Amino acid sequence: MDESLKKDVNIDLDVLRHSTSHLMAQAVKELFPEVKVAIGPAIENGFYYDFDYPPGFTDNDLVKIEERMKEIVKKDIPIERKVLKKNEALDMFRNAGETYKLELIEAIDEDEVSIYKQGDFTDLCRGPHLSSTGKVGAFKLLNLAGAYWRGDEKNKMLTRIYGTAFQDEKSLDAYLQFLEEVKRRDHRRLGKELELFSIYDEVGAGLVVYHPKGAMLRYLLEDFERKEHLKRGYQFVVGPHILKLEMWKKSGHFDNYRDNMYFTKIDDIDYGIKPMNCLSHIMVYKSVIRSYRELPLRYFELGTVARHEKSGVLHGLMRVREFTQDDAHIFLRQDQLHEEILNIINFVRDTMKIFDFEYEMEISTRPDKFIGTIEDWDKAEGILKEVLIDEGIPFDVNEGDGAFYGPKIDIKLKDAIGRKWQCATIQCDFALPERFDLHYVDSDGKRKRPVMLHRVILGALERFMGVLIEHYGGKFPVWLSPVQVIIMNITDEQDAYVKSIYQSLVDKGIRTELDTRNEKLSMKIREGVVKKVPYMVIAGKKEMNSNTLTVRMRDGNELKDVRLDDFIERIQVDNISRR
Repeated sequence: MDESLKKDVNIDLDVLRHSTSHLMAQAVKELFPEVKVAIGPAIENGFYYDFDYPPGFTDNDLVKIEERMKEIVKKDIPIERKVLKKNEALDMFRNAGETYKLELIEAIDEDEVSIYKQGDFTDLCRGPHLSSTGKVGAFKLLNLAGAYWRGDEKNKMLTRIYGTAFQDEKSLDAYLQFLEEVKRRDHRRLGKELELFSIYDEVGAGLVVYHPKGAMLRYLLEDFERKEHLKRGYQFVVGPHILKLEMWKKSGHFDNYRDNMYFTKIDDIDYGIKPMNCLSHIMVYKSVIRSYRELPLRYFELGTVARHEKSGVLHGLMRVREFTQDDAHIFLRQDQLHEEILNIINFVRDTMKIFDFEYEMEISTRPDKFIGTIEDWDKAEGILKEVLIDEGIPFDVNEGDGAFYGPKIDIKLKDAIGRKWQCATIQCDFALPERFDLHYVDSDGKRKRPVMLHRVILGALERFMGVLIEHYGGKFPVWLSPVQVIIMNITDEQDAYVKSIYQSLVDKGIRTELDTRNEKLSMKIREGVVKKVPYMVIAGKKEMNSNTLTVRMRDGNELKDVRLDDFIERIQVDNISRR
């Protein structure tokens, strides 16, 4: 959400939105008395409430609920907080038939609980809340979704109603306009419209099938990545998709990450399907004795991994179960850490500039479950902070969200409409080199332990492609467009002419489609606009006789009497500039 939408707010938005979620629950209970309520927190940009209502709600129900909410606001009902003994609260919600509240209360390890009452509606809640329903500002119910109770797929599926609330109508209207822009840019809709990718139930949830144009987009990103890595001294490696389970136990993945992994058995031996690429890269490093003179060693792989994501969090390309990372692992001496981390940051900076992304950085520190020593963790966190501080790069600290093997710098991209996306990361790891007994021979002839940096620049290609689609709204820059040019004839008389133009463009490596269908030119152009192709070349009798082209650009402007050589040069400049 655009930060400007949060300005001029005199009351805490979380309190406002939490109170609005209770307001919605009250309206739902009045309209549908048989409903059982679950939980209703404030979330970023809004709120939700989960309900157990087997018939399910409809969009028409949302309209009714919203109208009842407005009626309750007009009544300006006081919102009162009360503290009850745990047993009193259990009796009260048991008598009301609110089984989900009973489960929540039973899990509270205290003698007293707080409830909030507004009219005939009472809810278990720690608060705080507004003083009355009349203080609720502008709100809107947005959509329905399914949600498992407590996020567990083994539990019952509930109905979740999402909404948003602001202090005033102006802020609400701005946010609703923002949501319309989000819908317009939705990569799932554009992915279908632009024929980029599909996710089929028959294939499996979270598994992407690329269509030709999507596969070309991916190829262009991969080709860009390979060239950029070669320029920076990386070596390409490739590891297998499955490794023996003992490897994952040794690395700590089995103890700390197995819920996200898939496993199989071959010849009575257990294997793990890789969720990360690091172990194969470690084995390449271990394959020979290393000298300090070789370091840093930078291994790069466009490695496809599989992770078990819950079905409820899968989302187009943004959250999938199989994806490819632009993964690299750098083995180096401790005295090289500062320079190498800075090199990666500069790599990120140069790359994000090409795609017109702003970004910010965050350091994630030691989690509750970790491997290695606290001393090494402190050292790793210290060097990450030192680099950013020395370079004058601002950063936030995300306590306890590091990888289980090391702290990290997370780079969050900011897209064209202000949303933040996690893509690049730099992880500093002292633990895995210890577990796999990695070493190098130093200048004094003694064996020393290297440090290992795990890093990605774009991150998961699937996720980055999804972000790119939404960032550009499907209007990719020329160098990244799966189709750069569509050539259209006006009548069959120009068939030979447009085919010769097509061949000339293809011979120059320009990604071109030919449209010689016996259809009206206006329809061909309209389809080209929908496909968001950068250039549409139109050739009729006039163009054929003058050996020129009419070029219609994506923004609607037209260039007339264009020579073919000049047009080819224009596209080649677009490709080189990468903007």
